[in-house]
Amino acid sequence: MKKILHITASARGEESVSYLLSQQAIAQLREQHPEARVVVRDLAAEPLPHVDSLYSNTLARKRGGAPHAQGRSSLAWSDLLIEELKAADAVVIATPMHNFTVPSSLKAWLDHVVRIGVTFNSTSEGKIGTLPDRPVYIAVSRGGARDRQPDFLEPYLRAILPTIGLKDLRFVD
Repeated sequence: MKKILHITASARGEESVSYLLSQQAIAQLREQHPEARVVVRDLAAEPLPHVDSLYSNTLARKRGGAPHAQGRSSLAWSDLLIEELKAADAVVIATPMHNFTVPSSLKAWLDHVVRIGVTFNSTSEGKIGTLPDRPVYIAVSRGGARDRQPDFLEPYLRAILPTIGLKDLRFVD
C-alpha cells in the first residue's frame, strides 16, 4: 500500500469525533503499511464548488468548462478528485451525519467523483463501476443514539460507492 486518501467532511475539523475515529483507522493502516503516504482532502478547509451548469453542459458537449472563483472549472475539480481517488490504495472518510444523511461537503465530493463514462458506465444491466475495489473506511459521528433516529447516511454510501466500484466498505461508529 502506497497511498491512503483521507477525506474529512466535518466543519469541526480535527476536533470532530469522526476525525478522531478516522485517525484510528489510519493508524492501523500505517501499522500494517508504514511506507504509506496519507493524502488529505479536507472538505471544510477547502470547500468544493457544487456541480453546476458548466459541468453538466461540459459532460453533454465533452468540452472544457469556464473557471470558477477557485481558478478551476467544476469539471477540472472533478478530474482532480477522481485522480486522487484512483491513486489511493485505501480510502478513509471522516464524516458526521447531518440531518440524517451526508453533509453537503461530502455530497459535493461524491457528485464530482461519481461521473458517467469515467468512474461508472451505464449499461442495460445498470451502472457498472470502473474503479478497482479497495478498502474504504468510513468513520461516522452522529448526535444521539443510533437506534433512535433515521439513518440515510450509511444506506446512501452503501448504494453510491459501489456504483463507482468501491464495494469493500467498513463503517466505524
